[in-house]
Amino acid sequence: MKAFHFLFVAFFFLTACPAEEQQPGTKAEGSIFIIGGGSRPEAMVQRMILESGVDKDGYVVILPMSSSEPDSAIIWSGEQFIKQGIANVFGFNFLPGETPNEAWVDSLRNARLIYISGGDQNRFMAIVKGTPIAETIHQAYMNGAMIAGTSAGAAVMSQKMITGNELKYPEYQSTFRTIEAENIEIAEGLGLLTTAIIDQHFVWRSRHNRLFTAVIEHPEMLGIGIDESTAILVKGDSAEVVGVSQVIVFSNPKRSSRNYNSKLGANQLMLDVFLPGDKFSIK
Repeated sequence: MKAFHFLFVAFFFLTACPAEEQQPGTKAEGSIFIIGGGSRPEAMVQRMILESGVDKDGYVVILPMSSSEPDSAIIWSGEQFIKQGIANVFGFNFLPGETPNEAWVDSLRNARLIYISGGDQNRFMAIVKGTPIAETIHQAYMNGAMIAGTSAGAAVMSQKMITGNELKYPEYQSTFRTIEAENIEIAEGLGLLTTAIIDQHFVWRSRHNRLFTAVIEHPEMLGIGIDESTAILVKGDSAEVVGVSQVIVFSNPKRSSRNYNSKLGANQLMLDVFLPGDKFSIK
């Protein structure tokens, strides 16, 4: 109840008080913290806070629009930062079809850490695509902010976003049953990553088939599968595994693709299994 009261007050404070403008010449590339869903270990949250610098100054903005219960998403997401001593945690629930609140957009632009909750990545992109919200997230990233997200908030990070839908088998399954042509649905994400497609809950939900499909049909992309309670910290062209489990990276360096009765094949695909502390290139 205390956390809810704090966020409720913060919500109205930032509505009334736009953040200060960035000074000219202070732009620097930020970082991306992409969590594969599930629980968030304390050490992972601490690393997110440390790398973003929000423990020293600035504030966190939570974007809960992926969730069907955005108010609860703000509370649950905010608690992980409040427990670590971060007082300035705010939640902005932008609504579909409405002109974004200018004060919120200004505050979003100057956030030290922007955190996108889990839920449905399609719901999130339907609200932010082509709006000042998406543009401002990019501006914040270029100005040195960390953009973080979990589950659906991870999927939206890439330019080519896995929606979770199967085009040939519309009844939802947590994993794909086949490696099949024209089945995986790809939509436009935020585009913070342009060289990779992100998948989440990866090892736990055995989502290998859909990421194999992705790198065969989009061979110019890496396929990065992040397991639960695990993240990648992206700085420039390098990613570091943070958390407790694995990150699986598929690539198709030969741009190989074969099709037999809609079943996809490929030769000399590459697969790497990375552990916490490992680093790899996302070029």
